[in-house]
Amino acid sequence: MAKDKWSKKDLEAFKIDILEKKNAAIKDLSKIKKRTDNLIDQSNSNSIYSSHMADAGSDHQEMENAYYMMQREDSFIKYLDKALNMIEDGTFGVCIQCDELIPKARLDEVPHSNKCVGCKERNKL
Repeated sequence: MAKDKWSKKDLEAFKIDILEKKNAAIKDLSKIKKRTDNLIDQSNSNSIYSSHMADAGSDHQEMENAYYMMQREDSFIKYLDKALNMIEDGTFGVCIQCDELIPKARLDEVPHSNKCVGCKERNKL
């Protein structure tokens, strides 16, 4: 078990920050979905008429980019949910390898981290 744990006050601050990030990601995901729906509608309405191949290619590229961004936002939301679960089960902010507290700066950037930077770097080698 970890030698140290984040205080309840710190955990509450992390939770608020994570929930803010999650709400922002949900809003971004909604905007991307609306944009994708608009692209699909435009594509369907233009299909009656012939269009230039370059325009069709640009439309398809834009849709691919939108789907990619949707996937990234969805994954980010799942990671934020994972961080919230770690807060609830008492494992948030503790490295699973060295059992030390993960620095606040790392948790601010990657709230679902379960390894400190040192252990993460050692795993890469």
